[in-house]
Amino acid sequence: MTPQELVSAACPKIGSLGAKFYFHPDTVATGKAHNLDGFRFYFLGRGGVLGDVEAPVIKSAFGYFAAPLVAKIWTSAKERMAPREAARLYLQCNADLARKTIADVADLDAFCTAAEAVVAAVEPAGLALFAGVAAEPLPEDLPARALQLVAVLREFRGSAHLLAVVASGLDPAVAHAIKRPDDVGTFGYAEAPTATDADRAKLDAAERLTDELVLPAYSVLDAAAATTMVTVLEAMEARLG
Repeated sequence: MTPQELVSAACPKIGSLGAKFYFHPDTVATGKAHNLDGFRFYFLGRGGVLGDVEAPVIKSAFGYFAAPLVAKIWTSAKERMAPREAARLYLQCNADLARKTIADVADLDAFCTAAEAVVAAVEPAGLALFAGVAAEPLPEDLPARALQLVAVLREFRGSAHLLAVVASGLDPAVAHAIKRPDDVGTFGYAEAPTATDADRAKLDAAERLTDELVLPAYSVLDAAAATTMVTVLEAMEARLG
């Protein structure tokens, strides 16, 4: 498996698996136990790795949400719980989900070795959300460690993609409307921004640029490690749906 094949095969799986815990019923229940609804726990849990910052900082890292929504949710959430504390609790939810679902997946040790090599090879400049979550301690047990690494790699591509969108001359709000037209309201917009064929071409260019940006880090894996990474991700998908 070549690095390009690895990126094509692994990144979509990582994008899905790394978000599985976000609104899982157990995660939502944990948030509610700490006076945080699902959306506030999501914002504080993901963004809390950046610390007790102001809403525009979170807007810059998340990219696609409308600024008034970010200000409302982030500001009210951090009044209820310290951001760094929430971030670690959020990752604990990911760890708990992993222990319940993927403990019997084979080769988690090899997967972790490969994933940690990729993370270590990332140049973090401009990737604030990735750098924040990558700095959090990894669990010792393999299931939790593996799924946290998936979450870290998800933020890697997500942060790189936001850079690529901006570099391609595309408004992130328009990029979001093209990719997720049914989620415009959820992200704080009264109506979908107008998207042109030129905008769609820019988004295609951003996708290609994203692959180019993440490719060097994934290129540190040899063919055997790359194949193992994809195989384990497929097994995770079978457990997590």
